[in-house]
Amino acid sequence: MPTINQKLLEGVIVSDTPHYSSTMQAMLEAVRNHLGMDVAFVSRIENGKRSFDFVDSSIPPPIRPGDSGDVEDSYCQRVVDGRLPELINDAKEIEEARALPGTQSIPIGAHLSVPIMLDNGDLYGTFCCFSRHPDPSMNTRDLDVLRTFADIAGKHISHREAARSQEKALRAEIQEILAEERLAMVFQPIQDIHRQETVGFESLARFETPVRKPPNIWFDQAKRAGMAAELELLAVSQALKHACHLPEQCYLSVNLSPETILEADMESALSVPEPDKLVVEVTEHSTIDEYDKVAAALGPLRARGVKLAVDDAGAGYASFRHILALAPDIIKLDMSITRDIDSDFRKQALAKSMIAFAEATGCEIIAEGVETSAELRELRALGVHKAQGYLIEKPLPTADLRAKGYTRN
Repeated sequence: MPTINQKLLEGVIVSDTPHYSSTMQAMLEAVRNHLGMDVAFVSRIENGKRSFDFVDSSIPPPIRPGDSGDVEDSYCQRVVDGRLPELINDAKEIEEARALPGTQSIPIGAHLSVPIMLDNGDLYGTFCCFSRHPDPSMNTRDLDVLRTFADIAGKHISHREAARSQEKALRAEIQEILAEERLAMVFQPIQDIHRQETVGFESLARFETPVRKPPNIWFDQAKRAGMAAELELLAVSQALKHACHLPEQCYLSVNLSPETILEADMESALSVPEPDKLVVEVTEHSTIDEYDKVAAALGPLRARGVKLAVDDAGAGYASFRHILALAPDIIKLDMSITRDIDSDFRKQALAKSMIAFAEATGCEIIAEGVETSAELRELRALGVHKAQGYLIEKPLPTADLRAKGYTRN
């Protein structure tokens, strides 16, 4: 019979939290085979009920995942409270076990069961296995094996419960932001750096919440909670409300992820009186699986004059794929390239190649994150015509834009 290496199991199983179900199922199969049992399962004890989370069986299963019943009718509760021992060689020889319905109906012969404890000390349920026939050879070494698996299962379940709790908290935070519209929009001017004229504004969200987090963290959390589209569309809606205050000759740029573009009704969300003064920036740092669908979703808008920009170009391989697949009107040069470009010949070479590509394909380049005069001079020399960054102007609410003369009224 193979031995169980606890350290190996801990290293493989506990670290494998993304594959929770398959890992738990594999554990049950391993312990059932190792101990020569017919059935192994993980149960949860909660609110007077015992439910089966996972079941592995070599016989027509007498129980299935999702089955539940009164915990008082179970071996599990009696093992937890001490009325039954964790190791039973023959259930029919123990009066307390003999009285339980399953002992006769399944039937149950040999039975092993140990509590599953969470990292916080709470009882989760039990890790159990049983055979239809008695097994007088079972001993405390077999029980130790089961305890090892139960300990690992407890850690694994603890990770999952913590993740669920965190996800629930995240959803509550995002729902509160959405319900109370706890975000304000700021606008960063985009300048023609040769004529020194403002040509557009990028809208950026700022969250008005008790817990201060950078905007990208809020959007990442919304994505994890499955609420990214709602939050992005709220930001876009808020930005569009301010479009009428921007100078008539300037455009407004809004940020949307590919997932939101595919999920939402773009024509409704981006319905504006002057579509030729609206730019959609695609924000995504990973590859897009369905470029054709993203392009199709934006097609009617682009036909009416809405322009498409690929954000953060040069920040990674994905942005180059976006450029080739989506054929944008604007390529936004990432600040990782812009920063110190005046003293880095490699960044200069990369920028030159992107500028040449833009000229050959009819795109325009906007350099992001310009913070020094030296960077601005180098970008001009390289042939960049438009830029944004703190050197030019920081993102401002419309009231401050008005005070600085950026707005039309």
